[in-house]
Amino acid sequence: MTKWSAVFVGFILAVIVKSFFAHYEFIGLLIVGFITGYIAHEGALGGLWNAAVAGALGTIISAVLFVLVATVGGSFLSIFGGLAGFTISGITSLTVVIGYLIYYAIVMGITGAIGGAIASNDKNSEQ
Repeated sequence: MTKWSAVFVGFILAVIVKSFFAHYEFIGLLIVGFITGYIAHEGALGGLWNAAVAGALGTIISAVLFVLVATVGGSFLSIFGGLAGFTISGITSLTVVIGYLIYYAIVMGITGAIGGAIASNDKNSEQ
C-alpha cells in the first residue's frame, strides 16, 4: 500500500518546505500532500496514506536536522554545551515534535487523498 517513491519525493519536499518556506508552511504542505497523493496513483485512501507517511518522515527528518544544528552549533567545543542544553529541553521538545508529526500527517493526508482521487480518475478515464 505504501509507494516508497512517492513517499520519498513527498518527504524531501516537506523538509524543503519546513526549512526554506516556513512562513508559507501550511500552503506548502497542502501542495506537497497533493503532489504525493497524485504520484502514488492509488486512489483516495492510498494518496492519504502515502502523503501522511511522507509528512511523518518529513517531521522526523526536520527534528533530527534541528538536533544536529542545535547540538553541533558553530564550533566543535560547543558540542558539550549544546548536548546539555538539548538534553534539558529535549523532554519538552518531544511533545512539540509529536504535535508537528500529527499536524503534517493530517494536512498532507487530506490533500494527498484529493490528489490520489484525481490520479485514479485520470487512470480510469484513460482505459
